[in-house]
Amino acid sequence: MSYAHWSVRVVSFLIDLMACAAPNIVAGVVAPENIALQVGLGFLSLLLFGYNRWYLAGRTGQSWGKHLMGLHLVLLDAPDTPVGPLRAFLRDVAHILDSLPCFLGWFWPLWDRRRQTFADKAASTAVLDSP
Repeated sequence: MSYAHWSVRVVSFLIDLMACAAPNIVAGVVAPENIALQVGLGFLSLLLFGYNRWYLAGRTGQSWGKHLMGLHLVLLDAPDTPVGPLRAFLRDVAHILDSLPCFLGWFWPLWDRRRQTFADKAASTAVLDSP
């Protein structure tokens, strides 16, 4: 079992954010004055985020970014078991813990032996390199 390096996890997360924010970016460029379009595409971005980060990553262990970077989100005690959509959602909510102490939790994987953020610890998850 090889825990994913911090820099690869960051790139994976940025891919997820950019892919899900694409409708918002398009709305801002194409029609910055059209509030209804921005709200509608903002809702679409939220749906994409939920599908990608919670449903897809929960059922398969891979969001779009994790897939492109060759990573898997797994249960710490059962690495062959998908975390499930609810735990993937709660893990993302727990990222608030990563931000509270001056964003220390986001950098915790740099020195943690399992390369976990505080959210990973709270959700009993880990991010692994693909075999």
